[in-house]
Amino acid sequence: MEFRLTEDQRRLQAGLRELLTDRQPTWAELTDVGLFQLRVPEPDGGLGLGLPEAVLAFEEAGRAVLPGPLVGTEVAAAALGLGGRAEVVRVPSRGPLLVPDLPELDHVLVLHPDDSLAVLPAAALDATPVRAVDPDRPLWRVDGGVPPGGHPFATGRPEARRVAADATLLTAALQAGLAARTVTEAVAYARTRTQFGQPIGAFQAVQHLCADMLARAELARVAVYAAAVSGDAEEIAGAKLLADEAAVRGARDCLQVHGGMGFTWEARVHRLLKRAWAWEQAGADRERCLDVLAGHL
Repeated sequence: MEFRLTEDQRRLQAGLRELLTDRQPTWAELTDVGLFQLRVPEPDGGLGLGLPEAVLAFEEAGRAVLPGPLVGTEVAAAALGLGGRAEVVRVPSRGPLLVPDLPELDHVLVLHPDDSLAVLPAAALDATPVRAVDPDRPLWRVDGGVPPGGHPFATGRPEARRVAADATLLTAALQAGLAARTVTEAVAYARTRTQFGQPIGAFQAVQHLCADMLARAELARVAVYAAAVSGDAEEIAGAKLLADEAAVRGARDCLQVHGGMGFTWEARVHRLLKRAWAWEQAGADRERCLDVLAGHL
């Protein structure tokens, strides 16, 4: 099995990184470069690429901490052939159903506890805005339960399984990119911030923090790449767990390196942790990933 990136994959990765560096592109720009059409067949107007290429693209989106319904829109187009903006949400075992970015959506892909899938028009949901941990990922609480109708898929149908797996893996790719971003931010600050007449990066405690961040980020990255190649449900669950840990712990350590400066709105480092928390709950959360791995064992 070949795990090395091809030249085309490297060009795709480099091109997106160049586009996303030091700027937040508009949704129209993301659509024009084909971010949401990567896996759509060429006869249908897409690029006809595979899951590994989508993972590379979403890793760069995570590195840039892009807002918006990225994963749901790509999955809806690739797995179900739906145009427009979409979000994938799972009905929780307890508590209300929360939908990110609801006013911007055309479709909501609802995964039920029995692994069935229903595709609902976003306008059909009666929802109330609620406070979100990440201000760049606002949430709406669906009132009165999930309405019937839409386009249901029977339990166990390939479409439902594919939507669930793809959403989890692409979210893991976002987290892997975010984890890499935390390493970059921490190292850059440690090189320039001085204490006692020298950069704080010269202190062993800071060096250990940055080294641990890099180790977790690299482990998550290769796990996400491997899951993209194999497509195994267990590897996807394991990759999501590793990516979530790398992103959340990396963001916390990045805040520690920045000290009090990291909590200011000017630094925006705290936004990395808030986004890591938000993406940790997207796709399959920790409990569901652990259940998948336990069932396999």
